[in-house]
Amino acid sequence: MAYTATDVKNLREQTGAGMMDCKKALDETGDLQKAVDWLRAKGLAAAAKKQSRVASEGLVAAVVNGNFAAAVEVNCETDFVGKNSDFQSFVKTAAELAVSTKANSVDALVSAKMANGLTVKDAISELTIKIGEKIDLRRIGTMTLSNKGIIGSYVHSGKIAVLCTIEADKDVANDAIAQELAKDLCMQIAAANPMFVRATEIDEAFKAKEAEIYAAQLKEQGKPEAMIPNIVKGKLNKLASDVCLLEQSFVKNPDITVGKHVEEFSAKAGTKFNVTKFVKLVVGEGVEKKEDNFVEEVAKMTGGLKN
Repeated sequence: MAYTATDVKNLREQTGAGMMDCKKALDETGDLQKAVDWLRAKGLAAAAKKQSRVASEGLVAAVVNGNFAAAVEVNCETDFVGKNSDFQSFVKTAAELAVSTKANSVDALVSAKMANGLTVKDAISELTIKIGEKIDLRRIGTMTLSNKGIIGSYVHSGKIAVLCTIEADKDVANDAIAQELAKDLCMQIAAANPMFVRATEIDEAFKAKEAEIYAAQLKEQGKPEAMIPNIVKGKLNKLASDVCLLEQSFVKNPDITVGKHVEEFSAKAGTKFNVTKFVKLVVGEGVEKKEDNFVEEVAKMTGGLKN
């Protein structure tokens, strides 16, 4: 059968199988429908079904190259697969490709071609079939340094990835002091979970939402209604020390703030360091994990619950 790229595309959409497997199926059968049956018989048409599953485990990776950096999150269904060498290799390759192509979105990255000629999307389908679990390139975070400075990165146990940009008034790309500061800040972000760099970035909508939460918590604790507004005001005054990176206590030396630590390193390096922004990815963050009920699962397998 002489088939076209459209035929391969249609077969992939019907079966979820990998591109090379679709080509082989068409070569073997000479017919589109028979190719579908061939893939099913070979167990290669399973990827589409797997895409409906919940993928909340996985890994993150971060790569910095000069003035551009990227962090990616790739999800799978179980932590066991997260330890698979093929899966780990794919995550690392995806992060490297994000940097080399300067992809700034998931759509841009999945469309990028890998060294073997497959797009990332095709590679995900291949890996899904090979491993037997849903694989999902879920998020990408990027950083671009437009001025002099450094981009720091830190990955904790493959589960948390952090990027942080620090501007300077001189070239510090190879400066040991700047590199140490960048690592300190990334580790701080990973451990203390700030939401903003500095207090001036906290918007009024965020403050209002936090105030509502504080008030509800205090009411639940049984605090007198008349006292709640003043307590909420006090909590809001301390909000920056909880959610702003530079206002937080430095995890390696709680006696000083992160801002003070930056000042001390600025003096050491003979330049003014200015922390501009950061990105943090946590594996599975925000994904609703599927919790199977064992009794219900057994009931399904045995035809229903019996009294």
